[in-house]
Amino acid sequence: MKQHKSLITTLLAFALLGFSQFGFADAPPPPTVNKGDTAWVMVSTVLVILMIVPGLALFYGGMVRAKNMLSILMQVFVIFAMTAILWAIYGYSIAFTEGNAFFGGLSKMFLAGITPDSMAATFSKGVAIPEFAYVAFQLTFAGITPALIVGAFAERVKFSAILVFILLWFTFAYLPIAHMVWYWTGPDAYTDAAAAETAGATAGFLFQKGALDFAGGTVVHINAGIAGLVGCIMVGKRLGYKKESLAPHSVTFTMVGASLLWVGWFGFNVGSNLEANGLAALVFINTLLATAAATLSWVAAEWLMRGKPSMLGGASGAIAGLVAITPACGWAGPMGSIFLGLFVGAVCFWSVSSMKNIFGYDDSLDAFGVHGVGGIIGALGTAVVASPALGGTGVWDYVTNAVAPDYSIMTQLINQAWGVGVAIVWSGAVSFVAYKLVDMVIGLRVSEEVERIGLDVSEHGESAYHD
Repeated sequence: MKQHKSLITTLLAFALLGFSQFGFADAPPPPTVNKGDTAWVMVSTVLVILMIVPGLALFYGGMVRAKNMLSILMQVFVIFAMTAILWAIYGYSIAFTEGNAFFGGLSKMFLAGITPDSMAATFSKGVAIPEFAYVAFQLTFAGITPALIVGAFAERVKFSAILVFILLWFTFAYLPIAHMVWYWTGPDAYTDAAAAETAGATAGFLFQKGALDFAGGTVVHINAGIAGLVGCIMVGKRLGYKKESLAPHSVTFTMVGASLLWVGWFGFNVGSNLEANGLAALVFINTLLATAAATLSWVAAEWLMRGKPSMLGGASGAIAGLVAITPACGWAGPMGSIFLGLFVGAVCFWSVSSMKNIFGYDDSLDAFGVHGVGGIIGALGTAVVASPALGGTGVWDYVTNAVAPDYSIMTQLINQAWGVGVAIVWSGAVSFVAYKLVDMVIGLRVSEEVERIGLDVSEHGESAYHD
C-alpha cells in the first residue's frame, strides 16, 4: 500500500510540473536577491557619498574666495547630514510609496515595516535588492540635490536661512518630483496589457507620461538648477560683482573636487541600474565617454573664444558632461554619449560666459549654468540618443519582454518635454515661495559688513586657513 501511495505522489508531482511548463502554475516564483547586485548598489551608495563630501564641497569651495571656503564646506556637509535624517523620517515614504501621481503616502514614515528581509524591485523581472540598500542609495540622491543649490548664491546667504530653505525645498520640491519621475510598482506587475495599465495608473505623473530619466536629469539637476537660479536672482548679486576680483581662490581644490565627482558619478549613474549586468556596463562606458567629450568641448570652446584653455574650464566641462549623460546613460549608445558630451560642453560654456552676462544674474558657481542648462540638454537629448537607429537601446516593453517597436524620436521628445517643463515650473514655484518665507522670517542675506569680512569667521567663528 505504501508503494502505491508513493507512486501516486510521484505521478502527481510530474503532472504538476508538466502543467507549470504550459503556464498553468499558480504564480511566478517570488523575486530573489542577488549578492552581486546588492554589493554593487552598496558600493554605489558609498561612491555617491564621495561625490558630496568631499567631492562637491571641494569643487564648490575652490571656486569661492578664501574667506568663504569653510562656509561652503559647512553648508554641503550639514545639508547632507540633515537631508539624510529627513529622508529616513518621511522622505523615502513620500517619494517611494504609493499615493497619488504627485506624492507618495506616509506608510513607511520612520522606515516603518522595512526589515532586512524586505525587498525592492529592480528593472528585471524576478530580481530584487534589499530595501534597506535601496533606501540608502536613494538617500544619497536626496542629499546631493539640495547641496547643489548653494553654488548659485554662495558667499552671501545666512547659514540658518539656507538650512530652513532646504527643509522646505526638500519637502515640497525634491520629494514630489522624485515621486513623479521614479515611482512605479516594478516590472513584476507587468504581466499583460491589462495588468500593465493597472500598474501604470499607480505610478508617478511623469512616469505615466513616459518621461525617461535614468539617474536624475530632472529630479536632481534641473530641479536644483532652477532653485539656484531663482535664489541668486532673489538674493541679489555679490558685493563688488563685475567691479572687483571674485576669482576662485584654489583651482587646485576645484580640480580635486571635480575628479572626485567624476569618480563618484559611476555610482550615481551605474548604481541607478540597481543590477550588475550588461546594461550597467553600457551605463559605465557612456558615463566615461560623455564626460571626456564634454571636457574637450568646453576646453576647445574656451580656447577659441578666450585664447587660453583653463583648468577651471576643464573641470566645469567634465561636470557638464556628467550632468547631461545622467538622464540618458541607460538608453544611449557610446557614440550617442560622445555626441551629447560634445554638444553640452560647448553650450554650457556659452551659458556661463555669455548667457549669464546677457541676463545679468550672479550665479556664483554656475549651479544653473551647468546643472540647470546641462540637465535640460540631457533630458531632451535623451529622446535622440535613445533611438535604436542612432545606436540607442530603445525603450523596453515589460509586457512583451522586448524592446518596443517603432521608436519615435518626436514622440519621446514630447514625453521628455513634459519632464523638463514640470521640473522647471514646480521647482521654480516652490523655490520662490520658500525663499520668500525664509526672507520674511529670518532674512536671506547676510549684512554688508559680514559679507565683506567673509562668512567663515562671521557665520562659523573659524577659518579654513591660518596665516
